Amino acid sequence: QVQLVESGGGLVQAGDSLRLSCAASGRTFSSNAMGWFRQAPGKAREFVASISRSGISTRYVDSVKGRFTISRDNAKNTVYLQMNSLKPEDTAVYYCAGRYSFSISTTPLEYVDWGQGTQVTVSP
Repeated sequence: QVQLVESGGGLVQAGDSLRLSCAASGRTFSSNAMGWFRQAPGKAREFVASISRSGISTRYVDSVKGRFTISRDNAKNTVYLQMNSLKPEDTAVYYCAGRYSFSISTTPLEYVDWGQGTQVTVSP
């Protein structure tokens, strides 16, 4: 099992940027596709972005395309989410997740390992 710890959340104003990091422990990180999800109060957990084991393939939810970038550094066992041009509707708890597959997925149920989440709040 891989343990995941997110960091980098905070309170920012609309238009600002944040970079989330997710540090993974365990030998299998480089074998796993990784994803970022978010959950706003009263809403279901939502897919944000995913990246393949190699980092070559990525996928984003339409609402963040062109603003968010997912990346990974397998040597550092870390996956990142660079968030630019933040909007109030991006406010949520952001979770890092890993699945035991090399391919990306948008489905939360296909992810096995989850971090504890980091709060991102964007004020108008």
